[in-house]
Amino acid sequence: MSDEQFDVVVIGGGPGGYVCAIRAAQLGLRTACVEKRATLGGTCLNVGCIPSKALLQSSHLYEEAAKEFARHGIATGDLGFDLAVMQARKDAVVKQLTSGIAGLFKKNKVEHVFGLGTITSPEEVRVTPENGGEPRVLATENIIIATGSDVAAIPGVAIDEDRIVSSTGALALPVVPKSMVVIGGGFIGIELGSVWRRLGAEVTVVEFLDQIMAGMDGEVAKTMLRILQKQGLSFKLASKVTKAEPGDGGVTLTIEPVKGGNAETLTVEKVLVSVGRRPFTEGLGLESVGITLDNRGFIPVDHDYQTSVPGIFAIGDVIGGKMLAHKAEEEGVAVAELIAGQSGHVNYEAIPGVVYTWPEVAAVGRTEEQLKADGVAYNVGKFPFTANSRARCNAETDGFVKILADAATDRILGAHIVGPEAGDLIQELVVAMEFGGSAEDVARSSHGHPGLSEAIKEAALAVAGRAIHI
Repeated sequence: MSDEQFDVVVIGGGPGGYVCAIRAAQLGLRTACVEKRATLGGTCLNVGCIPSKALLQSSHLYEEAAKEFARHGIATGDLGFDLAVMQARKDAVVKQLTSGIAGLFKKNKVEHVFGLGTITSPEEVRVTPENGGEPRVLATENIIIATGSDVAAIPGVAIDEDRIVSSTGALALPVVPKSMVVIGGGFIGIELGSVWRRLGAEVTVVEFLDQIMAGMDGEVAKTMLRILQKQGLSFKLASKVTKAEPGDGGVTLTIEPVKGGNAETLTVEKVLVSVGRRPFTEGLGLESVGITLDNRGFIPVDHDYQTSVPGIFAIGDVIGGKMLAHKAEEEGVAVAELIAGQSGHVNYEAIPGVVYTWPEVAAVGRTEEQLKADGVAYNVGKFPFTANSRARCNAETDGFVKILADAATDRILGAHIVGPEAGDLIQELVVAMEFGGSAEDVARSSHGHPGLSEAIKEAALAVAGRAIHI
């Protein structure tokens, strides 16, 4: 038995877990957060979202200086880069942010427990230290599983984090490879492929589907394919890798058309496997307490995030849905508030997705394909950045804003952006959707001139066929 009693024990210190723990503590609940990694922040902060964005920014600035400064009258002369410095800067950003979370735990009096958490009963979590020390038993009234996800694998391609790497390995390459194949044309693969292409690698993306960025609006995906090809990325769509054989000359891949046909081989220096993620549930002891996973390995929960066992909840990647850090954060806040007797809630229609390429891609709500499949009557408003004055000033005119609104009510059903700062611009439309706003509401709102956000206003005006600047 344990003499340590908590109101809440969160297993997992990633975005969902640590945010949940802080919110629970704010609500007056005695809270512990169990994390097996040496630092807080989970995959996102340590080996995912944050380090990838640091490298994306560094590589973007290098490419800007190499290819775009001249048009602004800026002469750079001979230009080079130091990958070791880029990597060190990335690591420093991660260290600063992980330390920041540790500080937030102290500020909010969250008990930080290192080790692997195993549920031994609905009221108890056993924590085994990674160093093999004495286990610690935590008694609790509520358990929240926030263990996130891990890299998904594919048959015939063994990840060794040397020549065949996951996203984790791709973030730590000490030398720019001469050539790279990215298996998977989703958000992560496209972002990391862009990093190494900018720094000099010849990058080919192999995607099983007939479009990149699965789940994005079809027009967005086609537009980004053209832009990325223009930037130098190569693509093999509707294709699959069936074998990867490391050798002295690199890695030889066997690539086949999905619909059948002749296979081809391609030898490259590095291979990045980026085919998605799978829920991480190993070692949790779910079977012993009566929790059964679904056929995809996710933990089923009800609308209050409670599993089939009263008092045990789950949030984030481990329950499925959009595998996004901010989605997990919202669920973490909601479940903490529900446990505290408040009305926690997540509006899944208003959770944005962003791809941090250049230009960026951002979306919220439904796509045209989804609306057509559901038989929903809608109007479309589009506005290109070529007609936006700030985009012209910045020489960043690729892309457009597209707003989809209900034909009867004008309520915004979805919004999609390809363009500069799309990840920030989308937030205006996220807020509009959260409050049930219409295209007319956005169109009637004043937007600062000259600003990129005017493209949002113009797209909203275009829903009713009255855009001004096109």
